[in-house]
Amino acid sequence: MNGTSPSTSVGSDDPQKIDRKRLLQESKARVHRELLSTLDLREARRMPMNKLHQECARRVDLLLSKQQFPLSGPEKKQLIGEVMDEIFGLGPLEEFLSDPTISDILVNGPKKIYIERKGRLQTTKVQFRDDNHLMQVIQRIASRIGRRIDENSPMLDARLEDGSRVNAIIPPLALDGPALSIRRFGTIRLAVDELIEHDSLTTEMVTFLKACVSFKMNILISGGTGTGKTTLLNILSTWIPSEERLVTIEDAAELQLQREHVVRLETRPPNIEGKGEITQRELLRNSLRMRPDRIIIGEVRGSEALDMLQAMNTGHEGSMTTVHANSPRDAFRRVENMVSMAGLNYPVGAIREQMASALNLSIHLDRLSGGKRKIVKISEVTGTEGQVICLQDIFQFVQTGVGQDGNAQGRFEACGVRPLLLERLKAEGATFPDDLFRRRVLVQTLGD
Repeated sequence: MNGTSPSTSVGSDDPQKIDRKRLLQESKARVHRELLSTLDLREARRMPMNKLHQECARRVDLLLSKQQFPLSGPEKKQLIGEVMDEIFGLGPLEEFLSDPTISDILVNGPKKIYIERKGRLQTTKVQFRDDNHLMQVIQRIASRIGRRIDENSPMLDARLEDGSRVNAIIPPLALDGPALSIRRFGTIRLAVDELIEHDSLTTEMVTFLKACVSFKMNILISGGTGTGKTTLLNILSTWIPSEERLVTIEDAAELQLQREHVVRLETRPPNIEGKGEITQRELLRNSLRMRPDRIIIGEVRGSEALDMLQAMNTGHEGSMTTVHANSPRDAFRRVENMVSMAGLNYPVGAIREQMASALNLSIHLDRLSGGKRKIVKISEVTGTEGQVICLQDIFQFVQTGVGQDGNAQGRFEACGVRPLLLERLKAEGATFPDDLFRRRVLVQTLGD
């Protein structure tokens, strides 16, 4: 009776299963090496992609048939797929890149891979073989965009073909091995109806925002990392009249504005000699000569903030940008600090007056308990009082608690304030329900 029962002798730590898994990994690595040694890469680059896939699959099949290690049908199919991912994709990460519900992929060394799904971080069982395997994938990403990452240049900021943003950092800066972060973009294009369905905002807020975008109000979108600033900016772009010419400026291209007449500009980092850098400020100054109706800056980060405010004040109404901040007030302080980085020694009062004159609306997003993303404040910029920028809240979300499922509970409210820009919007042709801004609860959210 002291023996181990069958139900406990076989499990996830079964030595036979572990050994077979190790042999499968070794088989995949061996097939991968042999395939690359027999494949003429120069000729392969000239082949159509579908024919190249077929040829590689045929050769992998032949190489597998020569091995002594027996494989079942599903194992063979899986192994062929994994080798294809190693050759054409990002190896073990491909299964996550094909899943539209995953918003972030975080690799902390070869053995620790995390994903974010529906606002929550999860651990995965997927692993790289070792540091060299992870480095191969990172270098493949770099080579596709003409960059390099090595000991002399150990950081990489790039993007994938689908618009996903990639950041990598390697030893000696990363002490525990290479680290890779992928922020997903472009997998699912959310529409405003879906944001309403997800309780990210209300129909009353949409009515007001649509009028503000259509009739050229300058908008500052603020929020922390991963709160949905870029997603909201993409959605707001759908309300820009189709005849207008847009120029977008980004540090790393993430925006996918749903318009046809768009010129997309992206910064360029310095090369290995430290030359050739093109900043957002230089792109913004150049864009003024491109006859834009509106300028969209993906995220204002530095001294370009001054040129952005000047553009908004000199004929480019309806421009929009985002900024990292914890509140609307913090957003304006950050923009103020960025203007100071331009080195022109403007008095603080003059900077704040220019900000109040240039910006009409502030939209703040937050990521609440449980990972839900919501617009928590829509505020109007009404001017300055002394040296203080005056903001008045028009709509807001008030959190009242956390449900048993861990999601935030609360309510969207109209704050009972009629915006000063309402007369300007009505003069342009906008119409609103009589009670749109009446103080009341708009939507009560109780979590899922």
